[in-house]
Amino acid sequence: MSWGFILLVSYNIMRRFMKISFMVLAFLLVLWLILAQSCMKMRISDNEAKKKFDEAGVALQTAVKKMDGVNLHYAQTGSDTLPTLLFVHGTPGSWDAFKNYLKNKELLQYYRLISIDRPGFGYSDFGNAMNLAAQTSIISKWMDTIANGKPFVLIGHSMGGPLVLKLAAARPQYTKAVVVLAGSQDPSAEKPEKWRPVLFKTPLNYLVPGALRPSNEELWYLKTDLKEMNADYEKITCPVYILHGTKDMLVPYSNVAYTQKMLTKTDSVFVTTFEKENHFIVWTREKEIVELLMKLR
Repeated sequence: MSWGFILLVSYNIMRRFMKISFMVLAFLLVLWLILAQSCMKMRISDNEAKKKFDEAGVALQTAVKKMDGVNLHYAQTGSDTLPTLLFVHGTPGSWDAFKNYLKNKELLQYYRLISIDRPGFGYSDFGNAMNLAAQTSIISKWMDTIANGKPFVLIGHSMGGPLVLKLAAARPQYTKAVVVLAGSQDPSAEKPEKWRPVLFKTPLNYLVPGALRPSNEELWYLKTDLKEMNADYEKITCPVYILHGTKDMLVPYSNVAYTQKMLTKTDSVFVTTFEKENHFIVWTREKEIVELLMKLR
């Protein structure tokens, strides 16, 4: 057997291997693109949510209102005649981050409980990310449509923290108090992360799965958004409650001091520090948060 024959056979085997490998990679890429567009949207259907709430003995209402051309989806429990607890989730996420609160029988005695899908998440025009100013404009106008003459307590987690502060500034006539849970208000704590626009401004965006796509985009806006909040802090006169864990690796504890410093127009800033607690205090410190909300009734 000649070396030429051996080389020819080896070459043909290598070509076939490369062809099969390319086909497998192409198949995996197409499969990933399909999964990336359909999975990890971090939301629950209205029907499924209502079924779960029925099992808990709580009536859940869901609705969509169009505000400035944007569909704003939200979930509600409790009586329309009561003061409102308005919950705003972080990034990524959806209204059901606060589902346990909306089921809480103690809170239901004293509050109407509403949790929204922020624009770009859940069923609020999923995928269309917006900066904080645009979100504030839409949500504050929506608040006008659901106002019942009773006060609002605004509760925001993570990126929902600066948003509820902006809502309090935009609608002080409704806002009795603000509760910031591991909120990201300090622009200096936000890393530049210049790789983010490479994803959402190029075809690479199609490789980012589900709710991480709008999350990536709005996080790119966040540092600038936070720098532009000075005028908002000047308008906040209601009590503000800041709850944060010292071991928060996603939103550093330094945000607490920054927020305290910026809230110059209210004498009522209260801080609860959870030692060795991480970012997910919405779930790990539910008992303490419910106790606080009951005190605010």
